[in-house]
Amino acid sequence: MNTESLDPRYVDLDRWPTHVAVEAMLEGQMAAIAALQSQTSAIAAAAEAAAARLGNAGRLGDAGRLIFVGAGTSGRLGVQDGTELFPTFGWPLERMHFLLAGGLDALTEAQEGAEDDADAACAEIAAVALGEADVVIGVAASGRTPYTLAAIEEARTQGALTIAIVNNADSPLAAAAAHAVVAVTGSEVLAGSTRMKAGTAQKAALNLLSTAIMLRLGRVFDGRMVAMRVSNAKLLRRGRRMVQDLAGVSADVAAEALDQAGRDIRLGVIVATGTPVAEARRLLDLHGGDLRRVLAGRMPTTGDAER
Repeated sequence: MNTESLDPRYVDLDRWPTHVAVEAMLEGQMAAIAALQSQTSAIAAAAEAAAARLGNAGRLGDAGRLIFVGAGTSGRLGVQDGTELFPTFGWPLERMHFLLAGGLDALTEAQEGAEDDADAACAEIAAVALGEADVVIGVAASGRTPYTLAAIEEARTQGALTIAIVNNADSPLAAAAAHAVVAVTGSEVLAGSTRMKAGTAQKAALNLLSTAIMLRLGRVFDGRMVAMRVSNAKLLRRGRRMVQDLAGVSADVAAEALDQAGRDIRLGVIVATGTPVAEARRLLDLHGGDLRRVLAGRMPTTGDAER
């Protein structure tokens, strides 16, 4: 595997001047990002398919989940990306699940042998009780990790949408998933240390994929995180500005509307246009949480904007 091979250019890296070694490592990080350039269409296709499964059309009762699977560095990167979706996009915690080889203890203490336990992966997938609305994202630099491969194969047999993020071409994991993002990062500056180039590419791919999914789910409006959780004073100020700008109302009206909406920015925007809270919530639910679709049929009136 390319990610495990020794690059002869760096065989005596430990004897280089520190600043030269750091420069070499930085070049590797930049190359890792460049490796994703050829994968933008693959990421977009996976994001669109995922959004469709998770409820992009606003299907009532659709409770599809995002499930991240991985081992070691790859698994921890999946957890990091998924964890950020609740505060950033308001993605419900109950609609997210993490399968990490060795359990969540592996977040802080490596459980290296756990990545070979394919049986554990199958059992954990079975316990999640997947359905067709679910999306399972498996991350593995090698594309061969038994735990992650078994999880993706089992998830696909249960009808879930499967996505793989790997760093080696022609890998079993990429072949097993319905969608594959293959960022070929090659050998590492430190042979086999996939927390470096491969990990950087995985982190960027996960960021791009999950953000694109949230875009298609209507959790972004006019470049703003309108579904974010307002959990502190800074975010409250930001939320009020969003309501003020998007609804075209005064600062006082925006603040009042956001309070009435329980600090839900999307609801606050609709309320600020003159819609009662209950009706605003009904409209938002009807349109799958997509503020743009709601506002397409209910734009602010002149009177609303002048209040």
